[in-house]
Amino acid sequence: MKYEPVIGLEVHVELNTVSKMFCRCSADYFGAEQNTHTCPVCLGLPGALPYINEEAVNKCIQIGLALNCTVTKKSLFERKNYFYPDLPKGYQISQYRWPLCIGGRLWVVGDNGEEKEIRINRVHQEEDTAKLVHQFGIQYGTLIDFNRSGVPLVEIVTEPDFTQTSQIRDYAKKLQQIFRYLGVSEADMEKGQMRLEANISVKREGERELPKYRVELKNINSFRFMVAAVEYEIKRQIEVLEKGEKIAQETRGWNEDKKCTYIQRSKEEAHDYRYFPEPDLPELILSKEKIQRIKDALPELPQNKSKGFEKDFGLTKAQAAVLTDTKGIAEFFEEAVQDGKKHAVDAKQLANFIINRKINIEETLPAKIIEEILGKHKGVIADEEKLGKLAKQVIKENPKAVEDYRKGKETALQVLIGGVMRLSSGKADISKLKPILEKLLS
Repeated sequence: MKYEPVIGLEVHVELNTVSKMFCRCSADYFGAEQNTHTCPVCLGLPGALPYINEEAVNKCIQIGLALNCTVTKKSLFERKNYFYPDLPKGYQISQYRWPLCIGGRLWVVGDNGEEKEIRINRVHQEEDTAKLVHQFGIQYGTLIDFNRSGVPLVEIVTEPDFTQTSQIRDYAKKLQQIFRYLGVSEADMEKGQMRLEANISVKREGERELPKYRVELKNINSFRFMVAAVEYEIKRQIEVLEKGEKIAQETRGWNEDKKCTYIQRSKEEAHDYRYFPEPDLPELILSKEKIQRIKDALPELPQNKSKGFEKDFGLTKAQAAVLTDTKGIAEFFEEAVQDGKKHAVDAKQLANFIINRKINIEETLPAKIIEEILGKHKGVIADEEKLGKLAKQVIKENPKAVEDYRKGKETALQVLIGGVMRLSSGKADISKLKPILEKLLS
């Protein structure tokens, strides 16, 4: 009997604010001496009152808008009650029933290049927990570092729309890219700034009803580990069902050494956390004007920028993807294109040069690239009469390409341009050649 997976993701990302979510302690804790970024609020001491970090809320709104969410005009912080050593107050200040952003979407690519829309249930604001340190091995006890406790955290929760691990990888990478374009987080997974969790169940192929259980894979800090853990868990669950047994609703971790998931604890439901409104914090009331200001200030996002590069510069999908991988590379390429126009250096030339040479944008200026490209093309043929003669010769030698072009196949023009470049040993000025060919063909 065939089965198909039902997978939803929860992604946590730490925001790069100066201070923590509900106090003035520094949020830049990585590498700091243990328990030096603490105060009565983030240590959960009696009588200490929290107050909201506005910059963190603004950055959460940015993420929500970038994921096509609706920003709610009224949201509320709640206490999520559970008892664990890394939670000093005995509860986490989070959001559940009244999140900051709801109902978004993000398109991902799966097997065979197929696109799929992933629905975002909510994007909400909360605080991070402390960090448990097993310095001498868990058998000798656990230490707690509270520097991370209270750092602003955003959680992005999807609907159970994933059916392939390739979709999961693409989704997580796109999220990381969006965080970095927005400038809200470095999203460095090795530093724990971005963590992945998956809720997994399987059902018989064709069944419409979702399974009544789910197994959660907790706190995975690598794209590769997440894919491996999900694939293992799907296989494990199918084997359990094939034996006629029921699958327990539980939280599991990933053991990279043994390449398997392992049980951590039974899985809680929302009501187990006994959510109730945080009495020490006010409601968040957002005006239309504030939301619009944040929306207007958003940078162009990578997927839109990539499509723009394809349309404006004639780049392939693969080229555009490489050149928009980071905001820095995209801006570097755009600046190079502007400089290149002054010297008749084509955008495609620049794209190929940057991609093939793997330019270090921190050490190289666009002008230097253009100088090098021009240096390799000394003796460029820019004379229109010479270019015309070469063009006529190539048109005569390539009747099929001419016929295709006149039938509306624009790509045929590239065949003719390539012919002229071969005749001229690569020295023809493309910016002047193209209109000459177009005129002759008309």
